[in-house]
Amino acid sequence: MAGVLRLPSGRLVRGRGLRRPLPEGPAPTFALHLLGHEPPLVAWEARWLRWPDFWLPSDRAAAGEALHEAWARAETERVEIACAGGRGRTGTALACLAVLDGVPGREAVAYVRKHYASRAVETPWQRRFVTRFQ
Repeated sequence: MAGVLRLPSGRLVRGRGLRRPLPEGPAPTFALHLLGHEPPLVAWEARWLRWPDFWLPSDRAAAGEALHEAWARAETERVEIACAGGRGRTGTALACLAVLDGVPGREAVAYVRKHYASRAVETPWQRRFVTRFQ
């Protein structure tokens, strides 16, 4: 399924670029929006994490909490991770979820690039963020 990352545990998480139309299929029950500005309202539960384009989350503690929540909810809910384009910030967040799911930090970016998008995680500091994420 395009845009959906299957984690080693079997959890499914959809990555998406908010600039693109909503994909077909069931709507998420929870979304984590990674943007430098407040996101548009959606019809499902959503959480906003301030994360400027090409950078890192403004509040790393809040990012850790939000990513842990998304990973936990993905066990039983339809979870979506989304930024504007669906690659850099979304890929970084998905790689962090892979770490939470047991993928070693140094392998998580490669895992997401193989199973989600080949250009996911765009900057050296995003890659470093993943390797240090817990």
